[in-house]
Amino acid sequence: MEAKQWTVQIYITEEGDETLARAVLNTRDTSAVTGRGTARRNPVDRRIPEIGDELAASRALEDLAIRLHDVASDDIVQLAGPVER
Repeated sequence: MEAKQWTVQIYITEEGDETLARAVLNTRDTSAVTGRGTARRNPVDRRIPEIGDELAASRALEDLAIRLHDVASDDIVQLAGPVER
């Protein structure tokens, strides 16, 4: 059995009260798949950057999962061929 390793890198930037995250999946078999997420701090809340990082990263990973599912679905449609009756 062959072991495979997929790598996800998460890039986080902050712009004022907004935190942006980009999650990039790299595999040997597919081109990179990217998910994006944001978090916005309410101006009345305390400034705790880790919370914005966590929220934005989780949203980027959720978006990545949806995009990866779409890639798999497209592959199934292309490779399955027509249904014989």
